[in-house]
Amino acid sequence: MKANFLAGALCIVASGFVFSGENKNLAEELTKKHLIIDGHVDVPYRLTHSEEDVGVSTKGGDFDFPRAKIGGLNAPFMSIYVPAEKEAQGNAKSYADSLIDKVEAMVKKHPDKFAIPRSIQELQAQVKTGLISLPLGIENGAPIEGDLANLRHFSKRGVRYITLTHSKSNHISDSSYDENRPWEGLSAFGKRLVREMNREGVMIDISHVSDDAFWQVVDLSAVPIIASHSSARHFTPGFERNMSDEMIKALADNGGIIMVNFGSTFISEISRDSYAEISASVEKFIKDKGFSKDSTEVKEFTDKLSSEKFIFADLKDVLDHFDHVRNLVGVDHIGIGSDFDGVGDSLPTGLKDVSQYPNLVQGLLERGYSKDDIEKILGANLVRVWQANEEYAKSRKG
Repeated sequence: MKANFLAGALCIVASGFVFSGENKNLAEELTKKHLIIDGHVDVPYRLTHSEEDVGVSTKGGDFDFPRAKIGGLNAPFMSIYVPAEKEAQGNAKSYADSLIDKVEAMVKKHPDKFAIPRSIQELQAQVKTGLISLPLGIENGAPIEGDLANLRHFSKRGVRYITLTHSKSNHISDSSYDENRPWEGLSAFGKRLVREMNREGVMIDISHVSDDAFWQVVDLSAVPIIASHSSARHFTPGFERNMSDEMIKALADNGGIIMVNFGSTFISEISRDSYAEISASVEKFIKDKGFSKDSTEVKEFTDKLSSEKFIFADLKDVLDHFDHVRNLVGVDHIGIGSDFDGVGDSLPTGLKDVSQYPNLVQGLLERGYSKDDIEKILGANLVRVWQANEEYAKSRKG
């Protein structure tokens, strides 16, 4: 899969969580009652590896229709993830279109279960009828290919946010994962793209960008922005992919939201340390044995070591991130960006798939969040940001 994690790891709990039980029914009631928008679910990329029908129960993955219904999820953003190498290969746009085709195929096969919205009003109407609404977000702006006509093309296909870059710096922005940073933030085209996304009503997603790029986006954007699947750097010092306290405050001043990523290595420093230890051992194994990284021997060694050594985060750790952001800037700037189907076997105990949003809500209740707070976190905050982007675009076109 796409993220930097270790597949096949068994669960070693970093810290236990025990609920009193008194809020269990209320949590289930709230997940059924409210709009739940998850900012980042990687079903389309998952389907490039396994052609499963997520309209029915599936053995693998983190998302399917039955589990989403159990969890109350009714508006997951389908991540149109474009690997960094697609830009160098020159086929980023066509690859993104092929993933959107997969989402459209899901809807065509199950029109009684899924729909794609092109506005927040359409999303709300779809959910009201019992459908799971599937808004689209492109992860990695490479498919724009330096041509603003492609922005309009994807907007017409239903793309409502674009993550400016991913694991490598691209023609738009430097990446938090890449030591090569040619732009010192955004490229000249990237700065132009930010303004055009505002005019088009496509939300700007700053997950994955470098810190310099983030600050430039904040200065340039006329409307609220999002971090579709990021967590708090406070808990993972030195991990630039997460957001610092100063960045979270600036995001809130902009009116935007941080949608908390559930992946263990995004949430827990203990998990990150265990991953680093395993990675070093795997590299030594490759060097000592002379195997290729893609060999069966390396996979088996990695899986065995992961099952023994990888330390998972749990729900408590995820809740700590919600608390931290609430204490910094308030509940109006928090959302959910699970990264389901994008972080493989690194999901925390208690949040292993889309059926388990009630666990998150029960945890929030246990920590003193009000019903109104929870409604905002589940979806209302993202609705506000989306509406602000739509209204600005309409005002510019009018």
